[in-house]
Amino acid sequence: MSGARDGVDALLRNNQEWAAGVTERDPLFFEALSRQQSPRYLWIGCSDSRVPANEIVGLKPGELFVHRNVANLVVHTDLNCLSVLQYAVDVLRVRHVIVCGHYGCGGIAAALAGRPLGLIDNWLRHAQDVMQKHQALLAAAADEEARLRRLCELNVIEQVLNVARTTVVQQAWDRGQELAVHGWIYSLRDGLLRDLQMTATGPSGVVSASLAALAALGPA
Repeated sequence: MSGARDGVDALLRNNQEWAAGVTERDPLFFEALSRQQSPRYLWIGCSDSRVPANEIVGLKPGELFVHRNVANLVVHTDLNCLSVLQYAVDVLRVRHVIVCGHYGCGGIAAALAGRPLGLIDNWLRHAQDVMQKHQALLAAAADEEARLRRLCELNVIEQVLNVARTTVVQQAWDRGQELAVHGWIYSLRDGLLRDLQMTATGPSGVVSASLAALAALGPA
């Protein structure tokens, strides 16, 4: 059994050191955190371990509600994602939903390559739908690396559209709730986020926002 715990015990020790350090800096931190969470933001991002949501935006535990999956997809039949979205919007009353992709995404690269990988092919089909929708933009890319970067960007824009079209967000806007949906992308090379200029704040501006975001992409 000792082999099964190799490396895992180190994580438990790391946790003890982290908790002790936080308590030393702020003795009341965990007491306050345990009472409630009141984040202003919902983050829908990729499962990639190199994109730690809280850290890259400088937020503490309790300040960012997070949902992650391969290739940061928002699928209208995915009850996991939709349940997170509904809880964030209806219960936590977040003010902002951020869909964040990242350059060099393995899921998007797999969708672009089209090689069969198994069960995940069914999930990545949604990213391939984005690829087919924007064939002309992708064909104009200078090379494969540029094409991958462009598809990562296009995927974020499409997922913002998907979020904005959910019944959860549509109903929130109908009742006058202040809610904005944003599209960002993260670079692993420099640690910086880029705003893709895709922000929807109400049902009437969703399509125009996506068109403006596509126009703002520039050459690949």
